[in-house]
Amino acid sequence: MEQVQKDYKDTLILPKTDFPMKGNLPQKEPERYKQWREYAYHTMNKTKANTTKTNNSISNTFALHDGPPYANGHLHVGHALNKILKDFIVKYHYFQGKQVFYTPGWDCHGLPIEQQVSSAFEAEKKIPTKLEIRSACRKHAEKFVEIQKKEFLSFGIVGDFDNPYKTMKYKFEADIYRALVKVAQAGLLTQRSKPIFWSWAAKSALAEAEVEYKDKKSDSIFVAFPLQQRTIQVLGLEAYDTKVPPYMLIWTTTPWTLPSNVAIALNPHEAYVLVSGGAIIAEKLYAKLKERGIIQGEILATLDSKSFEKQYAINPLNNRDSMLILAEYVSMEDGSGAVHNAPGHGEDDYFTCLKYDLPVIMPVDDSGCFDESIIMLGLFEKEVIDEFVGSHIFKAQKRILEILKDKKALLHHEEILHSYPHCWRTNKPIIFRATKQWFILMDKPYYNGKTLRQVALQEIENTRFYPKNGINRIKSMVENRPDWCISRQRDWGVPIAFFIDKESGEPVIEEILTSHIESLFEAHGCDVWWEREIIDLLPDSYKDKANLYEKNMHILDVWFDSGSTWFAVLNNDSYNSGHAPADVYLEGSDQHRGWFQSSLLLGCAINHKAPFKTIITHGFTIDEKSEKMSKSKGNVLAPSKIISESGSEILRLWVALSDYQNDVKISQNILKQVSENYLKLRNTIRFLLANTQGLTKICDRFSIIDEWVLHEAKQVFNEVNSLFSEYDFSKGFQVLNGFITATLSGIYLDICKDSLYCDSPSSPKRIAIQSVFAILANNILHLLAPFLTYTIDEALDYASSVIKGGAKNVFELEKMDIPSSINDFDSNAEKPNSIHLCLNLRSLFNEQVDKLKKDKIVKSSLELSLSIPKKYEKDKELIADFLMVSECVCEASMNDILFDIELDNMIYHIYKATKEKCPRCWQFKSDLSMEVCDRCHQVLNLQCKDSKR
Repeated sequence: MEQVQKDYKDTLILPKTDFPMKGNLPQKEPERYKQWREYAYHTMNKTKANTTKTNNSISNTFALHDGPPYANGHLHVGHALNKILKDFIVKYHYFQGKQVFYTPGWDCHGLPIEQQVSSAFEAEKKIPTKLEIRSACRKHAEKFVEIQKKEFLSFGIVGDFDNPYKTMKYKFEADIYRALVKVAQAGLLTQRSKPIFWSWAAKSALAEAEVEYKDKKSDSIFVAFPLQQRTIQVLGLEAYDTKVPPYMLIWTTTPWTLPSNVAIALNPHEAYVLVSGGAIIAEKLYAKLKERGIIQGEILATLDSKSFEKQYAINPLNNRDSMLILAEYVSMEDGSGAVHNAPGHGEDDYFTCLKYDLPVIMPVDDSGCFDESIIMLGLFEKEVIDEFVGSHIFKAQKRILEILKDKKALLHHEEILHSYPHCWRTNKPIIFRATKQWFILMDKPYYNGKTLRQVALQEIENTRFYPKNGINRIKSMVENRPDWCISRQRDWGVPIAFFIDKESGEPVIEEILTSHIESLFEAHGCDVWWEREIIDLLPDSYKDKANLYEKNMHILDVWFDSGSTWFAVLNNDSYNSGHAPADVYLEGSDQHRGWFQSSLLLGCAINHKAPFKTIITHGFTIDEKSEKMSKSKGNVLAPSKIISESGSEILRLWVALSDYQNDVKISQNILKQVSENYLKLRNTIRFLLANTQGLTKICDRFSIIDEWVLHEAKQVFNEVNSLFSEYDFSKGFQVLNGFITATLSGIYLDICKDSLYCDSPSSPKRIAIQSVFAILANNILHLLAPFLTYTIDEALDYASSVIKGGAKNVFELEKMDIPSSINDFDSNAEKPNSIHLCLNLRSLFNEQVDKLKKDKIVKSSLELSLSIPKKYEKDKELIADFLMVSECVCEASMNDILFDIELDNMIYHIYKATKEKCPRCWQFKSDLSMEVCDRCHQVLNLQCKDSKR
């Protein structure tokens, strides 16, 4: 009579959890994030019991100061990279037991917003007042602060979003002004002329963003500047017989700037030659100039450029002295190697001439016409000077060429077509024009005899940088930067609200005045500077002096706004933002030139120290072909689209897996790979949760396999935590993923399934395994909490109390210690040696079993038995578990050996199992066909007894 196999499925303890395999993230995340708004930041910001103040610093707290994004437009994937990294770092420190502070903020002033608003007024054909522009700018910024706030929250970010900082808040504007006053009180603020982009057609200063480059025809001329007689003597040139007295040959495409010449720049690393025709030019350009017929004659002498320094030539237009100076920017590609310098009309000229203490001459008015200063300064000869007053510079240029030709100083003239800056509004070519600007001085001693540059460089040395080479970037920038020009001639910003004494032209920076302005700004905003007359802005004791003053109408560079955010936010009662200096500043690598530097300089100017302890930088986002993202290429991925399709956890995991210190690639293909990684992590968590149901407490007795995996886990978790503490998240995830894939899923979980499914619930072996699962689950959840916060919060809803402790949500999750007994695992070699043997055997064994499966000789390793050398008799159960075979015996005699394994000069024989297959556990351990094995028989008896109770 044929036997019928019983179905034992219901007698097995199969994994059980309601934690879903698929996250359904786009649908479920928003609701959970909405709940977080009520408690998450408050929980993270609670004072820890052991928080103490030590040596004026706060221990066990962590503050990340937010670099303000610009309140203009929707967020792009670069914003997501930046803000999610900040969230990782803040949460990481929170889950390390610290009280954390993170106040998000927005930069609200500046040109891009003003441009948007101006365009809207132009579309309406309306000419707005300054106050109408400012009001519209404020509304525009407020609109995008709210839009961006919602978008940031959709990333799963936690911070004090209920009280963010905004640079346009009235008190914030007052604090920006307070910071400016402190800089002035330190003696580091001054006014002087500096060339800027100037639209003569619009009678307005322009920022770089308002400049467009278009082709323009220009006069290209070579002009002879005769050397002074004394210079000829100092250089020993009188000994050479030249056709005419020696002269410097200069080249320019802006002849109208020649009246303002004060210097001629030579390259400090090049040799110069005297030619028999009289010209002095760079040796490298001799052949090219001779071929073009611009110079004639042979080389008579070769001179080091440095020998010319601080000697003089003569400007043929006005006979004024022109100092010979050295400058790195002098090119050997074009021209003559001698560059005409007019510091009132060029930025390079300005900074070079500043080093030589040369005057800044700027005889051009707002309309681009020569003003009467050309008479006072003698910029043309008396016979012709009157015809230039009031003449537009471009029209006057033809006459300048005629004068040079008459003087036989114009050696070559041609018209060229080249790229030239134009005003974006008027489409007219612009000029560089020096106007009076405000500067923060880098090289004036102000603190213990040190300059701002020196203090800043010392503070850079005291700062930690990730990556380490960040120090070199910002250091070289600070070493070489000029004085900081902080003034702008725009409408939307904080005014440099100083009264100017009409008689002296100097600012009146007296505490009673500045304090009064501060209080007005705090109460009414800085619009009052434009709304009120001078008498209404003065305190009562100064009102009788109103007629002596005029207002300074410049506004602050927006980098001053953002650079002073630490002053307005940290250690400030208006915000729950933590201490100064902040523990971390994190932005893109371009901010070495921007926010990091402006914050550093203002911190050092006001407090003599940097406002940060650590600077972390990230790269830019690019597509998978390493190309910059642009709408025209169609390779832009908006964060909102990623979240709506895949969920913010995928976006966050993309950040975590990326080497963010370099440029970061993103594409649909990359996100698909990230999603697959997410599913592996999620399902590992799910498996651990499903197999810990019913566990009420952690046991204290473990098998050698349990001890091994806990020992491995402890080492991995320590390494991962160490990497996370150094903000190397991608490497940390690489190590964690490797452990989960190879050790946990690839070996331990595989080995444990038999005991988990088939042993009785009271089995010590099974309880030990469950305990290991609980410990691993808790530690993995805790490690992942800063990164996949949503997923961990969701998982805790389905976790047993043994895993989550008393935590009601992820923000209350505490890490479980791995039992201290595991520390003794490798105290002697016996246990590690046994595990090492099993791992090596398993690797070799699985290779052969895969072949048997492929040849359809076996379906499972459980169909096999193993014969081991006598030496390893004590390890036979351990080996059987690791290899997942039904039987492991010592030096058995058997027939039909399927294959042998040789390891460490020992032979292991593998053969078909001799017993019958147990219909419950599928191991080949039954004495009779269709009958359960002894272990399963005992379990079934226990189940039967339990059911009768």
